[in-house]
Amino acid sequence: MNEIRDLIIGIDFGKDVTQLCYYDRKADEPRSLSLQAGGSQAEVPTVLGRKADGGDFVVGVEARYFAREKGGELLEDLFGISGSREPVQIGSETETPAGLTAQFLRGVLKYLGVMNVIQNTRCLAVTCESLDAVRVENLKEALRILGLPEDHYLLLDYDESFFYYAMTQQKEPLTRSVAWYAFDGNQVRFRRMTIRGQARPMIVRFEDAQETDLPPEGEGRDETFCIFIQKTLGREMYSSIQITGEGFDQEWAKQSIRILCFQQRKVYYGNNLFARGACAAGRERLETHRLKGYRFLSTSLVTCDVGMDMRVMGSNAFYPLIESGRNWYECSASCELILDDRDSLVFTVSVLGENEKKHVSMTLPGLPARPNKTTRLRVSMHYVSPDDCVVMAEDLGFGDLYPSSKKVWKETVRWQEATKE
Repeated sequence: MNEIRDLIIGIDFGKDVTQLCYYDRKADEPRSLSLQAGGSQAEVPTVLGRKADGGDFVVGVEARYFAREKGGELLEDLFGISGSREPVQIGSETETPAGLTAQFLRGVLKYLGVMNVIQNTRCLAVTCESLDAVRVENLKEALRILGLPEDHYLLLDYDESFFYYAMTQQKEPLTRSVAWYAFDGNQVRFRRMTIRGQARPMIVRFEDAQETDLPPEGEGRDETFCIFIQKTLGREMYSSIQITGEGFDQEWAKQSIRILCFQQRKVYYGNNLFARGACAAGRERLETHRLKGYRFLSTSLVTCDVGMDMRVMGSNAFYPLIESGRNWYECSASCELILDDRDSLVFTVSVLGENEKKHVSMTLPGLPARPNKTTRLRVSMHYVSPDDCVVMAEDLGFGDLYPSSKKVWKETVRWQEATKE
């Protein structure tokens, strides 16, 4: 590693194995890091262990060694634990899923060999196959435990990591589709990432997946994959073809490779794509901004702009809270306001693809009766899925004159489906 300040790090937090990547500024590209002393192994088992008698936490192969040889404790399903809210018993102590996830990430980061790695990290991007509300909550808390502020980390799913990897792999801008074959044993799934160049910004999205099962071995495996390639690729030109997962091998795929490389199409195979894509995302979002002319429409994106019409410094103004085009797990907002001749909150909502704005009301039953402009509220909102937004209002009172009633109103809203005021 040739740079220990302003580190940009990508971690593929997988169900079975985890990979680590850092941005090599001299080479101007993400680099996979060996996670095995003296070797080139770029992945570590996603397991967490604790040395006997409540000792230090260890990860991967080391965790399994201490459990097998030294009487230590071992947690095999750490990825599953990270998606749960249930506390976990390890030895004589009970730990939270977020705390255990933090211990695992801390252990993985030690492979960088950098003193004070958190202080020297500009961006840590963690990618998983998919992200739900519980896993997002635990990952955010784990990163907070590590000492990373919110503007120093990113969370991504595999689709978004693929986007950043494919779009930054080549120096020239991409205008053609990218093909993705994801192997999982004897099953292979194909997805096409299309780029609509006539739009501004250019729209990038995945088409629906196609899947097939392959024979376990022998010549039939190559033949079946060839048929699937011809069905999915045809003779279309692609910027690149990416192959990931366990199950592909050049030893059996001789005929398939010839078809994949038809008309000198660029074909890449490797299992470090997602860690490299996460690393590239950190570099792009914080430093280069080369992809500002593209918009990736993933299934994780919020499709609504949400705000409120207020009086700010004596003038009528629109106060934005949620911006469309961002991942749901990145969308949250809060503000404080004073009610003016109202006993409800009214939000202004703009849905992508719809020209007309709508106003959505949230009632506040049991709101204390006070003179006008003497009720101060804290309003906060955060998404728990691409569609569901939790809105919460808290009565703050109004100084010593009108103490807070401690009342809290909470509602889960789907802005696209919400009824107009």
